Amino acid sequence: MDVAGASCRSEASWKEMSKEELETQYTPSSWVIRRGAEETLRTYSQIGNEATKRAQATRGSLLHIPYGHREGERLDIYFPEEESEALPFFVFFHGGYWQSGSKDSSAFMVSPLTAKGVAVVVVAYDIAPKGTLDQMVDQVTQSVAFVQKRYPCNEGIYLCGHSAGAHLAAMMLLANWTKHGVTPNLKGFLLISGIYDLEPIVHTSQNAALLMSVEDAQRNSPQRHLEVALTQPVDPACHILVIVGQHDTPEYHRQSREFYQTLHRGGWKASFEELDDVDHFEIIWNLTQKDYVLTQMILKTIFQES
Repeated sequence: MDVAGASCRSEASWKEMSKEELETQYTPSSWVIRRGAEETLRTYSQIGNEATKRAQATRGSLLHIPYGHREGERLDIYFPEEESEALPFFVFFHGGYWQSGSKDSSAFMVSPLTAKGVAVVVVAYDIAPKGTLDQMVDQVTQSVAFVQKRYPCNEGIYLCGHSAGAHLAAMMLLANWTKHGVTPNLKGFLLISGIYDLEPIVHTSQNAALLMSVEDAQRNSPQRHLEVALTQPVDPACHILVIVGQHDTPEYHRQSREFYQTLHRGGWKASFEELDDVDHFEIIWNLTQKDYVLTQMILKTIFQES
């Protein structure tokens, strides 16, 4: 879907919203359509837990592998039946507004992706209040470097994040890989229902645990960095999909479109997709289904690149 020529600037700026409106815009559970907010969050957790238990019971795996020295720096790797170091690796960062969620309930996509020959890595990071945004970005960077070092013959690393996890994945476009002694073989990014400018969050209740200053938010906003620097892609063939659900909030839509437009202007191979009839939570929990449009989009991205 090409929206490169579209302008989002005519939409009301978040700075002009009332405190109550801003709060609603950045509360995705307020916009669900098939269930109430509480039931949606329970269902999201239940599906994630069941998918993770099923993956651990039916797939070869390496669990709780340390990628750094801190207690929270762990990841799980799930393998297809034919194990090989020369596999595509799909690396997933969970959402939860940087203050909830866990790798232990986020293996939604493991069964359908491993069935097609993709290794799946689900990453933990220190959520707030234990971790700061700066620490989380550094941890995610470490995890990607770890996968590359452990599997140097990989057929491509594909980074995916949902919500806050999409923000962390997007920050990898700005990573200083030299500092980590490796250049990962990044072939694709799948950014699902993400936030790319964190400054609005400073003015919502979500910041109570994060304790972000405006400066913290700006430093950790890929939208702002790419607008200013227009960082050139290391690999012009690396495909970035910016994805949002039809029933995500208008602010999530605006942020996703503006981030896509910035990538497009910067010369990245980027595309924007709005998935029909899903909300902020269904868009990710449906990845348990092999025929789901996003599951197929992921597989198409991986296998046409590798």
